[in-house]
Amino acid sequence: MCEAMDRLFQRFEDRGMEKGETIGFEKGKREEKQNTLKEQLKVKLGTLSSSLEKQLTNTSLEKLNELTLNIFNVTNEEDVLKIIN
Repeated sequence: MCEAMDRLFQRFEDRGMEKGETIGFEKGKREEKQNTLKEQLKVKLGTLSSSLEKQLTNTSLEKLNELTLNIFNVTNEEDVLKIIN
């Protein structure tokens, strides 16, 4: 009985660790994309308002990917906001 419970707990622990690794990987991917886009936009636009930086921090990975694809079309912060909102 104890052995079966130990195996069950081990399976739950393994699943939890796998899920945690996946969540951590996705979070890291999003943060890296945010940082890269912020740096690229600073080069392209000169500076970024703190409001835009905050919005980029809270933007989904899907919207960040869309911004990445359209980075060459951006000429001002309004263009960025149109893409991420």
